[in-house]
Amino acid sequence: MDWQGQKLAEQIMQIMLLVFAVTAFVAGYVLGSFQMMVLVYAGSVTLTGLITIPNWPFFNRHPLNWLDPSEAEKHPKPQVTVISKKKGSKK
Repeated sequence: MDWQGQKLAEQIMQIMLLVFAVTAFVAGYVLGSFQMMVLVYAGSVTLTGLITIPNWPFFNRHPLNWLDPSEAEKHPKPQVTVISKKKGSKK
């Protein structure tokens, strides 16, 4: 899943959970059943997971082009130098 696909999956998940939470609350209120509200919401969380968790093809519309290993060897990593400051001792 590419970066845009992750963002899309997150947005779809948030929208679906919000819509289903309102739907479950209204269904529970109209029917006067807390159990029905919980069941509707649990089913909707399962459905949301089935839609957003797998790596579906529409989440891979912008694939990343990785650098070939032979090309990476031509460009070495920059060396990091650490400069430490010594504090004077107190007497």
